[in-house]
Amino acid sequence: MADKTKFLLIDISNSNTKMILASESSLLGDVFSIPTAQLCEDTFNQLPWEIGNDELSVVLSSVVPKKNQIIESCFANEKILTVSNQLELDCSIDYPDPKSIGADRLANTVGAIYFKGAPVIVVDFGTALTFDVISRQRAYVGGVIAPGLAAMTDYMHDNTALLPKITLNEPLSVIGKSTEGAMLSGAVIGYRGLVKEILATLMEELGETNVPVLATGGYSKLISSGIGEMIEVNEKLTLEGLRIIAKLNL
Repeated sequence: MADKTKFLLIDISNSNTKMILASESSLLGDVFSIPTAQLCEDTFNQLPWEIGNDELSVVLSSVVPKKNQIIESCFANEKILTVSNQLELDCSIDYPDPKSIGADRLANTVGAIYFKGAPVIVVDFGTALTFDVISRQRAYVGGVIAPGLAAMTDYMHDNTALLPKITLNEPLSVIGKSTEGAMLSGAVIGYRGLVKEILATLMEELGETNVPVLATGGYSKLISSGIGEMIEVNEKLTLEGLRIIAKLNL
């Protein structure tokens, strides 16, 4: 018997909003993505699938609170499960202010534990670069936040007279043969160094070696490809986490 669609998963991040249908056991079909700035009530008339199922529940992860009212106006409130530390997450939270943890980071944590167990580290290459650490005791213990890759390169362009805006991809060599090449090398190769150093220091502080690392987010493939086997990429990790949270709570 085919899995029955039960959930509409919505992940509202600062840059993009992603949606996908899901059953309890899997994501279904392709991800629908739209810039968060463009998200509006009419967006739900543009979706490539039918969402009129009366049994369909919405699972919402949002780090842009002003956009939440759009979801609330399109769906009955009793049909919306908003991710927070108050839900069943199949892990504990060892953190001074649990309510301050972003919903996307909670979803990533749940997804990482589901796929890799504990301990595990999640690296999310989004608008900001975040590291989330789950201990061997299956507890969220904190993390690291650094500027996102695009934010760093855009800042150089926006705040200098001569540095151009660049498209981020793999540099041809470490030694740039143009301004763009030098910037690209500094951005991509330098960013890999930042990621490696933070991961090494996190593992040292945990007292662990070879902790599994899951990467997600827009630049996860680009940066992880130069780091080696220490990172596994799962571009749908946040959505998978939402699916699992739905299964635990609905």
